[in-house]
Amino acid sequence: MFTVDPSSPTPPFEQLRAQFVDAVTSGELAPGERLPTVRRLADDLGVAPGTVARAYRELETAGVIETRGRAGSFVSLDRDPIRQQAQRAAAAFVEQIRSLGLDADEALQIAAAALRAQA
Repeated sequence: MFTVDPSSPTPPFEQLRAQFVDAVTSGELAPGERLPTVRRLADDLGVAPGTVARAYRELETAGVIETRGRAGSFVSLDRDPIRQQAQRAAAAFVEQIRSLGLDADEALQIAAAALRAQA
């Protein structure tokens, strides 16, 4: 999902930061989604852990991600309390669907049917 171009004049941490912002803006990374650990992402990209840590710090300062101690780093939830509740409910739904072994398309069909039934 993320790449670092060592030949780019843009520093690697800034490349990562920009890619994260784009992924969140496009919906590729959903609110509440857990991010890879600094070490794992650094290993995957072949960069120093400090590079990823700096990108994460800048993203956190900007409010794009939030770090929850040992629990890890996550895409920030919307600031609207109602949307936050909806995002938490959606995250719980995803966890339940994954534990049941259903795929995303089937889960979306089930959720859409449930929403239509409540309308």
